[in-house]
Amino acid sequence: MVNPQNLEEQALSLVRTDIYNTLIKEYTEKQWGRKATELPAFIIKRLPIRFTFDNNYFNDLYQGIPVGGYTKLIQVLLEGTEVRLGVNYFYNRKELNELADQVIYTEMIDEYYDYKHGVLEYRSLKFEHTVLDTPNYQGNAVANYIDSEIPYTRIIEHKHFEFGEQMNTVITKEYPLEWTKKDEPYYPVNNSRNDQLFKIYKDMARLEENAIFGGRLADYKYYDMHPVVGLALKKVEELFPDYRNQTMQIP
Repeated sequence: MVNPQNLEEQALSLVRTDIYNTLIKEYTEKQWGRKATELPAFIIKRLPIRFTFDNNYFNDLYQGIPVGGYTKLIQVLLEGTEVRLGVNYFYNRKELNELADQVIYTEMIDEYYDYKHGVLEYRSLKFEHTVLDTPNYQGNAVANYIDSEIPYTRIIEHKHFEFGEQMNTVITKEYPLEWTKKDEPYYPVNNSRNDQLFKIYKDMARLEENAIFGGRLADYKYYDMHPVVGLALKKVEELFPDYRNQTMQIP
């Protein structure tokens, strides 16, 4: 197919019917709560198709998570900076805005504007954590469950991210949910209705002089971690053009 218009058409152009029906269709529709024909093609295009035994998620040379996890990384980045936890930005918006010349906003863009033009759709997740009296449950960090009859999409076994040797193990089952305002938003649903609505909010955001919007929720786009980090670094260079030269100086 020359120009696939949705996820199903894109998948079929890559792997044909047998693999699509066996590995992709049920898992995708369970994850997103929508038919594959209602989802954009780019969701499946972000993953490489291989005909080898390489089981890496992407083709990138370096793949993984920071040593100690993202929490440790963020703690180091925020060292020496005042951090307030348990604060709802929208409950204290005026006070918090007065603390800085610019606000970096990474939450839902429609909520920033009090859903003035309508509510964007997201997918949420429910996490079920279990401690098991065994040193190993599934042999690797992530196992995906593609059948629609199984309510969760994957099981995470945390110790395998850093090759832990503990006698017990902790697993987390992920259950996909339709998002409501009381839930945590995880995945933007990029269909035609939502993309048109997001464009309205995006045009409003461009007029903001003291706010910077970014990330999966503010950009209403399904990002992986490495593009988000890359976009953040690019934004820093735009705002502080001399930053790279200063950081690259060798005494």
